[in-house]
Amino acid sequence: MTEPQPPVARAVPTKRTFHGDTFVDDFDWLRDKDAPEVIAHLNAENSYTEALTAHLKPLADSIFGEIKAHTQETDLSVPVRMGGWWYYTRTIEGQQYAVHARLPFTEGAGRPELEPGVVPAGEQILLDGNREAQGRDFFELSDLAVSPDGTRVAVGVDVTGDEVNDLSVRDIATGAVVDDAVHGMGHGLVWSLDGDYLFYTRRDEAWRVNEVWRHKLGSPQDDDVLILREDDELFSMGIDESRDERWLLVFSGSSTTSEIHLLDLADPTGQLRVVQPRVPGLDYSVEVDGDRILVVHNDARPDFDLAVATIAEPSREHWQPLLTGDDGDRILGVDAFGGFSAVTMRHAGLRTVRILPKVSGGGYADPVEVPVEPELHTVGVGANPEYDSDTVQLVLTSWLTPSTIYDYTPASGELRQLKQRVVPGYDPHRYVEERLWVTATDGVQVPVSLVRRREVTADGNNPGLVYGYGSYELPIDPYFSSGRLSLLDRGVVFAVAHVRGGGELGRRWYDDGKLLAKRNTFTDFVDVSRALIDTQWVAPDRLAAEGASAGGLLIGAVINLAPELYAAVHAAVPFVDALTTILDPSLPLTVGEWEEWGNPLESAEVYSYMKSYTPYENVRAERYPAILATTSLHDPRVFFVEPAKWVQQLRRTVTGGPDRPILLKTEMSAGHGGRSGRYDAWREQAFEDAFLLDRIGATDLI
Repeated sequence: MTEPQPPVARAVPTKRTFHGDTFVDDFDWLRDKDAPEVIAHLNAENSYTEALTAHLKPLADSIFGEIKAHTQETDLSVPVRMGGWWYYTRTIEGQQYAVHARLPFTEGAGRPELEPGVVPAGEQILLDGNREAQGRDFFELSDLAVSPDGTRVAVGVDVTGDEVNDLSVRDIATGAVVDDAVHGMGHGLVWSLDGDYLFYTRRDEAWRVNEVWRHKLGSPQDDDVLILREDDELFSMGIDESRDERWLLVFSGSSTTSEIHLLDLADPTGQLRVVQPRVPGLDYSVEVDGDRILVVHNDARPDFDLAVATIAEPSREHWQPLLTGDDGDRILGVDAFGGFSAVTMRHAGLRTVRILPKVSGGGYADPVEVPVEPELHTVGVGANPEYDSDTVQLVLTSWLTPSTIYDYTPASGELRQLKQRVVPGYDPHRYVEERLWVTATDGVQVPVSLVRRREVTADGNNPGLVYGYGSYELPIDPYFSSGRLSLLDRGVVFAVAHVRGGGELGRRWYDDGKLLAKRNTFTDFVDVSRALIDTQWVAPDRLAAEGASAGGLLIGAVINLAPELYAAVHAAVPFVDALTTILDPSLPLTVGEWEEWGNPLESAEVYSYMKSYTPYENVRAERYPAILATTSLHDPRVFFVEPAKWVQQLRRTVTGGPDRPILLKTEMSAGHGGRSGRYDAWREQAFEDAFLLDRIGATDLI
């Protein structure tokens, strides 16, 4: 039989000249997703990938079955009280999406004890995702907001993956649609207190959220009122409501600067009031606490402090210090309740929560850290819609601890477990999680999370997978994954490289991996990969690497730097043509990205620096690992053209042979997050894992 041949896109040279430098791009014509030739090319790539991975189907099927077996498919969330109702979601075996429902609250009856698979008497369904998704290739619920009187629900839905949503308002008791006039909205829905109005956001042509609108129920969208527009292209917007449902919060922010407005939802046609007008470099967030606001800000410390002010006098000169972190502590946010506030922060590189009890006179007692285990944990504030609550719901997880929900009572210090995610067939004692430190080329200590089966030792023979991200101050905190068990149970040493550019070790860790320090992100990852081999955790020829989005840029950059280190890589929705994108301010999100990557339009130094690491422009004629690039046709964040071009450039440049294939797989009905249904997502993960496991010789369970 003839060996399948990879699709070859025709070369259409396009010159790009900036700062005296000309780059010839032969494949930019693949950008036009409406062109039949482009769709035909993507379909041909999918067929080629399918042909070259046909032998992986039994392995992918096994992994899919393992993910299912480790999942309680019929399950329930912990009911959360809001007003006169208990709200929860439930999943049903065989169905792709959750059912959102509620039960009446009865004074003195306590939280209802629900049984998976049993529909409780008196249940009202807010939204059945399975019913809504019927006949659609993609379905994603962007927003679900219940009216203050509890009679209606506003629903935002995306049916393509482009993150542009349509609104419908339904009567909960009857299911009847009472308003479906609004189309093309962004994320965020907030009701006015009287239930007559909804506030929502809209995007501009560059896909930036730049407007907040007010919609009167029952009126056409043409009658909607614009309440705030953001004209600075560096800034994007968002909306939220205070926990007491009294205030609309309107956020405008860039990577370094923010500005927040408040609107009294009891006066929905009234005027916005600014908390603190924007000041370059001043980044702050706000939590309403009765007649006061709590402000997390970087006015005095790069890793942020907590202050308090009144709503009547909210500006910076009135901010009174409330909590200052120790060196290395990064204060992330605060949630206010009637008797205390919960401060989310990073301490020793891990996400945790501290409680600030309120005392008489409006002050606060010293902070108390919530006692949790294990050592490598992630703790966050869960669903807490009620302001007047004497408990706070917390969520804990780790690399080996399934998501566990607690009620914590600050007055008594009681930490009561409400639910731990059930993982059938899982024994945590079979595994080990630990933190290592790797010395980077410049002497900086880089943290590494290592997860493995207990019997796996550093003998120099193990298969390994190293994962990374390293951008936008986004950390990779410890989290449990049922899907990861399929890797560990095949003897894979799973490592997360917490490289610079992420948020694991505070704002400085982020600053040292952005702009003209971006290469630190890539060299950190390479140093961690080498250390895994040098310390004999991983065999030299059995290491794989994986990253998504900006982490896909990371993967593309590191295989240009050190292709010999990896047997295979998976780059998901990879930002591999970063310079072309950042040079075009008409593309989605580009202008706002200049604070992350720099502005190569204005700066020859930034242009030269970005060109030195952008994956697409630095492919070398060397032996590269086997490569799987995955993308989605409707991804609005990283266009499919980036991996499509990159794959063509790789195939015509790198050396190697059929044992190192370069594959592209495009989801034709999905967005940045891939397929929307849970079973479809598991299938997707199983295929990607099978590709990597096959390449590192780890297909059999140990």
